[in-house]
Amino acid sequence: MEQNSNNPQPNGNAQKPQAKKPYNKPKPNANKKRNNRRNAPYSMSQDMKLSIIANKKSQDSRMNPWRKIDPRNANKIRFTPLGGLGEIGGNMAVFETAESAIIIDVGMSFPDETMHGVDILVPDFSYIQSIKHKIKGIVITHAHEDHIGAMPYLFKKMKFPIYATPIALAMIENKFMEHGLRDDVKYFNFVTKREIYEIGEFKVEWIHATHSIIDACSLAIDTPAGVVMHTADFKIDHTPIDGYTMDLHRYAYYGDKGVLCLFSDSTNSHNQGFTKSEAVVGKTFDLLFDKAKGRLLMSTFSSNMHRIYQAMERAVALGRKICVIGRSMERNIEVTRALGYIDIADKHFVDAHEVNRYKDSEILIVTTGSQGESMAALSRMATDEHRHIKLKPTDTVIISASAIPGNEGSVSRLMNLLMKSGVTVRYKEFDNIHVSGHAGMEEQKLILRLVQPKFFLPVHGEYNHISKHAQTAVECGVSKRNILLMSDGDQVEISTKYLKKVKSVKTGKTYIDNQNNKTIENGVVIDRQKLASDGIVNIVAQISQANQSIVGEIVVTSFGLVPDKENKKFSKEIEQILEQLLKNEKNETLKSHTMLENDIRVATKRHISRTKKRYPLIIPTIFIV
Repeated sequence: MEQNSNNPQPNGNAQKPQAKKPYNKPKPNANKKRNNRRNAPYSMSQDMKLSIIANKKSQDSRMNPWRKIDPRNANKIRFTPLGGLGEIGGNMAVFETAESAIIIDVGMSFPDETMHGVDILVPDFSYIQSIKHKIKGIVITHAHEDHIGAMPYLFKKMKFPIYATPIALAMIENKFMEHGLRDDVKYFNFVTKREIYEIGEFKVEWIHATHSIIDACSLAIDTPAGVVMHTADFKIDHTPIDGYTMDLHRYAYYGDKGVLCLFSDSTNSHNQGFTKSEAVVGKTFDLLFDKAKGRLLMSTFSSNMHRIYQAMERAVALGRKICVIGRSMERNIEVTRALGYIDIADKHFVDAHEVNRYKDSEILIVTTGSQGESMAALSRMATDEHRHIKLKPTDTVIISASAIPGNEGSVSRLMNLLMKSGVTVRYKEFDNIHVSGHAGMEEQKLILRLVQPKFFLPVHGEYNHISKHAQTAVECGVSKRNILLMSDGDQVEISTKYLKKVKSVKTGKTYIDNQNNKTIENGVVIDRQKLASDGIVNIVAQISQANQSIVGEIVVTSFGLVPDKENKKFSKEIEQILEQLLKNEKNETLKSHTMLENDIRVATKRHISRTKKRYPLIIPTIFIV
């Protein structure tokens, strides 16, 4: 208990209360002499100062190896993308000097839904034609269709030496055989990775890359202006199916020497983190194969042999026979087995007509059609039009692919057809049923940091992809003024001192009908689009030249413009327009079928555009009597 200060002390003498002294908090270490020197500057020795300067120079040299490039080098090169920028696919580009040039890839792309009757698109070769005297060779990075699919169409016009790995040249050879270009295999040059090939004024090295196809490669190109590197399509897979990891050592090697410009795949530039390894798909296959009690059908890109191999390997382990259906799938498996990339014995394969001899639980069908192509095997199965394979409710269909931009509608229709047939469909609801073959943001950063280029040109993708990749490059130390965003046809000049756009060249697409491997003229495609959107009007009439009037009744038929119930009214409108037109026609016009039909076409088009807001194809057929 506290004592009261007013109470007498034990000795009985009262004491006056004492005033409290103010409390002063002691300063920490107040009694230590070194406190007086706390804020004194650190005294560095001369040796330490020199070491800090030397380390700073070392770091600067490491982070900017491009400064090793000789600034007195006055040479320059030009880079011209003819496909693959502003789009997904159709990759093709040209490197050139004043004396020589090389082509990087010759790929195709897919049409959109407005290009009726068109199967594939190939780049416009006009610029190649204009510099063909300089072209010393074609350099192929890998065997995907969007990098080699247009080769036969180029070779029907011009022929150049082709440099590629054996698997890519084998795929090109198949295409040449289909197009009657058997003798053109004499232009093939088989390359070995990590070796240097002199092609004109360029020294090219193929560098192993991981992607969604066997033997994908990046390129290191020693040019008169300096070394440039082209990643082509890639991802960094540390556990690839074939065990061959991406050759990052060569990226680091060239990066340390000094790289003038880096060209890099931008397809997945919006994807955070890393793209998953192809090996994770195999674990998903394990789960799905265990769940399936009947037949298994697996569809993926026919070029993704590592994916296909994983499925076939599991089928063999489970005692299932393998049936391969689809021309491109059959061809690719045949080639990769012949070249030793896939090791599965003949005894595990059966033909389509043999499938019904086995129990459903003993069959795996590997097929084309993951993109919903109407003529592909899986689509024909879904519509019950396939000759040998009729889908059953006990079947399980695995779609191990994602829709290519532009194919979303086709894939959706395929899914609807499959589900209506009663089969079990395994698609996006399962994690890791498909993984991309393109690098995510962190992989792009790794390449940028390994190479540390002076200039950077993002390639392969739409504008939003290359723009995002450019932002990533700036974060990784590339100066913003040393980056350009390009479109197809932009020609960029590169020297040790600058990167600049110098001009634009003619680009575009050629439409191809795959049924006969022939070109469809632009005008034909435009007419088809017009027919689809605006319809067609046929006008048949007999005209009296003497009376400048219609003889008998005119016949007007239209498709895609007015409903059937309005045909009679529409026909009367056209007849009145013709009558009015004929009254005012000159005699010279009435003597010429061509002039009169053109006037009728113009007058009819004016009326329809005013009343219907449409611009149909108008075909007048006039008989002058």
